[in-house]
Amino acid sequence: MGVDPKRIYIDHGMTGTNRDRPGLRQALAACRSGDTLFVTKLDRIARSVPDARDIVDELTAGGVRLNIGGSLHDPTDPIGRLLFTTLSMIAEIEADLTRARTREGMAVAPPRAGCAASSPSSARNRRPTSSSCTAAASTPSANSKSCSPVTRSTIYRALARAEAHTPPPAKGKPKQVRSRSASPS
Repeated sequence: MGVDPKRIYIDHGMTGTNRDRPGLRQALAACRSGDTLFVTKLDRIARSVPDARDIVDELTAGGVRLNIGGSLHDPTDPIGRLLFTTLSMIAEIEADLTRARTREGMAVAPPRAGCAASSPSSARNRRPTSSSCTAAASTPSANSKSCSPVTRSTIYRALARAEAHTPPPAKGKPKQVRSRSASPS
């Protein structure tokens, strides 16, 4: 669409439920009268009908057009407003359903170590981190297995390769080469 990469604004790790997002704030601040704000999907800009209306009103007041997924939104046309409001409602219900399904899944799923939603008691039972296992890995011993699911023989092979400066073997099953010796007949 001919957009300068410097003028692409992304909110990493942010949900659309919060209107105070750095990427959205920068995108709205960068818009000037006569510009067109391109959004891939409506739920990328707002996930509630009131927020969507507020953003469109702000853009319209500034003389900025809104392009959603390749379709230009016309806030002055009654049908355009109807379609925009309908799409906003669908985006809002989609976000609500996603949140509900996520909560249901988290309630049913067994807690796993290393998962952000795990219980505090499971954090006490976790294995030590790899940084605390460095000494154990450099000298394989019986306590190495408690640091990682890697077997002792794998650690020995890795250390031998590191000492010999050889790369690890190719993925897949290693092919065994057997020498055939002449059997006494």
